[in-house]
Amino acid sequence: MALQERISDTTMQQTDITLTDRYIEYITVIRRYSVRTQEIYAGVLDSFVAFAFPEATDRNAVPDTELKSALTVDMFRGYVFHMLDKMSFNPRTVNLHLSVLSGFCMFLIKRKELKSNPARSVARPKMEKLLPVFYRHDSMSKYFAASDIFATEFHFPTPADFLDAYVRTRKRHGYRPERDPLYLKMEKLAQKPEKFDAWLFDKRLSRAIVVTLYSTGIRRSELISLKTGSIDFSRKIIRVTGKGNKTREIPAVPSLCKEISLYLQAVETTVCEQRTLNSPLFVTSKGTAVYPTYVDRVIKCELGDTRWFTLRKSPHVLRHTLATELLEDGADLNSIKELLGHSSLAATQVYTHNSVARLKKIYETAHPRAKSGGKHGD
Repeated sequence: MALQERISDTTMQQTDITLTDRYIEYITVIRRYSVRTQEIYAGVLDSFVAFAFPEATDRNAVPDTELKSALTVDMFRGYVFHMLDKMSFNPRTVNLHLSVLSGFCMFLIKRKELKSNPARSVARPKMEKLLPVFYRHDSMSKYFAASDIFATEFHFPTPADFLDAYVRTRKRHGYRPERDPLYLKMEKLAQKPEKFDAWLFDKRLSRAIVVTLYSTGIRRSELISLKTGSIDFSRKIIRVTGKGNKTREIPAVPSLCKEISLYLQAVETTVCEQRTLNSPLFVTSKGTAVYPTYVDRVIKCELGDTRWFTLRKSPHVLRHTLATELLEDGADLNSIKELLGHSSLAATQVYTHNSVARLKKIYETAHPRAKSGGKHGD
């Protein structure tokens, strides 16, 4: 009997879940937050516990009663000062931490574990309002024109044939292959055909990733979650699973459908593995699914190798670019909201600040003084 009791006690300890774990479970199952958001929330809770209990090995090592006693206005104010002064966090990050802690407190109030929310009494640092950055349309056009050779439907029997075709696409005056770093890299790789083929496939993959992000405006996480069956070539739509596991359909322009189709043909010949409708859409030459760091590296490499992009290279900037271009071309905010998968119109309205050129054009064509060159008052 004593042995059974000890086993029972051990089982209870193993199944004991802390309040912080219950909160992460809540935002996962009930609120249906993305994996990335779950990681951020867990990281914030870890950071706060490390500040409030320096001797603790992790947040689960702190008893719930002690953790609740640390949720005070003074503790939160001290944590804010610690983030700004010791950790050099910017105001946006500090406010994110306070929002997560406030949500945790509200969760505890609903569970009757806490009587009030101390995070609401803490002054939040002011944030500078940043406008979304975006790439110019002509810069994107130049990138696609320069990289078309990596998305071609033509087959080149040998690396030498591809190098010859690549040189023919460099039409600018004074082009010399020996001064082209990319050509020199390919020339070196061409000495080992198998290595060259794998590199060429990854180059096609990189181009397909850029085209998909720019053409659809989907998030990095949404791109990674795409399956082979997510593309409906007959209807020319892409089914995307966004935040909160919400699914939406995005139009796929014919050029995007063609590029993805050619990429999938390259997967069959290069990766040579059995693929199903549930297989990841974007995979490397080794057959592994792309991941966040890989996508970031692709964007930095693809757009960083040219002189047309001076802003930071990020998948999210391509999302901003599409939204800004659609707005400047006359698309209404609600349509852009549905396309981007925003939960509220407020998140979409930020792009209106980038449409000064469009407003100026409307003003010049519609306002009486603008139409007359400002010479008459009526």
